[in-house]
Amino acid sequence: MASRTPSPTADRAARTAAAPERGAAGERPRRRLSVDERREQLIAVALELFSRRPPEEVSIDDIAAAAGASRPLVYHYFPGKQALYEASLRRAGRELSARFEEPMEGPLSERLFRVMGRYLDFVQSHGPGFAALLRGGSVAASPGTSAVIDEVRRAAHDQILAHLAVPAPSPGLRLTVRAWIANAEITSLEWLGERSVPLEELQLHLVQEFVASLTLTAAREPALAAELASFFADERPDGPSGRLVRDLAGLFAVPGILDAVTALASGRAPAAGAAAAEPVDEPSAQPTEGPAGTSPA
Repeated sequence: MASRTPSPTADRAARTAAAPERGAAGERPRRRLSVDERREQLIAVALELFSRRPPEEVSIDDIAAAAGASRPLVYHYFPGKQALYEASLRRAGRELSARFEEPMEGPLSERLFRVMGRYLDFVQSHGPGFAALLRGGSVAASPGTSAVIDEVRRAAHDQILAHLAVPAPSPGLRLTVRAWIANAEITSLEWLGERSVPLEELQLHLVQEFVASLTLTAAREPALAAELASFFADERPDGPSGRLVRDLAGLFAVPGILDAVTALASGRAPAAGAAAAEPVDEPSAQPTEGPAGTSPA
């Protein structure tokens, strides 16, 4: 049987179905995304929205519109907003954990200064969503989201201990590192709400707080104190540790502080009011002359 020749209309329809999807006239063809690519695109778009607004203020419709997708398509990949939020948070967690990675070269405080610069940049660019989560005020908080944050904290803890290069970190040192990480979270989130100091000043402040906490821990642990000697030997005068030491030296120059601290270090309490008042001469028992050489009445 002879084959039928397709009509011009049917031929055009077949060519259109086989051709790549096109946008407006003059635009390049849009490539159809694979399953993995579409999933990653939805996560990236969701993370961008969750970074700018608290999770409870972002809807599936918002995510679909920003991704140029339909609502049913989003639900095809994720069962709901919570699943998409947790997926985007896991991606953000991996990115944040990577920001704690730093070559182990140069003074420790300068390494931490660079790490904190990247950390604060991340906090600033993902502010509202992470602030709601870390403060426990988000309706999107769940065991899944909490596990992601805990993983980031563990990564930061392990990275900092690796930089300290202490052969056998004591429980006290581990506690110091964890406490400092918690303090960095609280301080940076408070800064997001106030912006009361420049970002670089906060960055320096957090690093110097770590150096101070490390020094205090070493004062209680002789083994760590021996490590601390090499730590300070590697520091530079213009680095965070050098600037901290100069600030402390300037504090001791304030009248009365050095004497009071020296007295405490020697085991004796300073005299009451000694740090606040200058010595005063005792009044003379003899009458003094008044103005113009006259005697007082």
